Amino acid sequence: MLTVEYVSPPHVPPATQLVTSCAMTAEPVAVPHVVHVDLSGRGALVTGGGSGIGRACALRLAAAGAAVLVVDRNVEAAKAVAAEAGGRAEGIDLADPGAVDRLDADVDIVVNNAGLQHVAPVQDFPTDRFAYIHRVMVEAPFRIIRRSLPHMYAQGWGRIVNISSVHGLRASPYKSAYVSAKHALEGLSKVVALEGAAHGVTANCINPAYVRTALVESQIADQAATHGIGEDEVVEKIMLARAAIKRLIEPEEVAELVAYLCAPPAAFITGASIALDGGWTAN
Repeated sequence: MLTVEYVSPPHVPPATQLVTSCAMTAEPVAVPHVVHVDLSGRGALVTGGGSGIGRACALRLAAAGAAVLVVDRNVEAAKAVAAEAGGRAEGIDLADPGAVDRLDADVDIVVNNAGLQHVAPVQDFPTDRFAYIHRVMVEAPFRIIRRSLPHMYAQGWGRIVNISSVHGLRASPYKSAYVSAKHALEGLSKVVALEGAAHGVTANCINPAYVRTALVESQIADQAATHGIGEDEVVEKIMLARAAIKRLIEPEEVAELVAYLCAPPAAFITGASIALDGGWTAN
């Protein structure tokens, strides 16, 4: 049985320019801020904000003027990103309902990004780990959204962006907890979109394939050792096998889409699942 643990959404590997050879040594792709949105006076809450996609989202929203609350299990990482963003930090375990319910949820923008992975066949999957993953990746987003909606409804504006995954649209073996949690998040997002529309609140999912993050790079090393192949082969033959564009996604590419979904031109986009997967779901 192979067991791999991640603290942030595993669907998000790094965003470095990966050429056709898929070499991990390639330089990251520069992702300029092309979305012009003024979020001055808006408050944003980003979970899993201490690293990877969450960090990129927190910094991007702050660059647009939002006051950002960075939430992460790693309090030091959350504080470091909050310092960069000029925002606040909360270090909590999102699997703790009481801690989640104590978060300041009177915000205008919610980015549900935190997640973790455990890889094992269904018959060997630890039941406690399955439940924990669902608390972090389904129940915590529900609780945060539930508590943020009254504020959003009162002002007639709100943006909820759920960082789902290509695995919210497709499945892979050995990831029963992660895949089922992402599918549940998709359903929650659509219900919120239907209920929130009359109140100026949109809810959408972003569905990345593998994103370039430190967590994914460590997964590459683990899989290389497990399968007895080179790290480049892991990227090419396992991670990117179903993608048409043969590179990893940059966290900043995800963050730029988050910024767009908060911009006025995206006001009519709700209940959507936006694939940022290099063509994976075209197969």
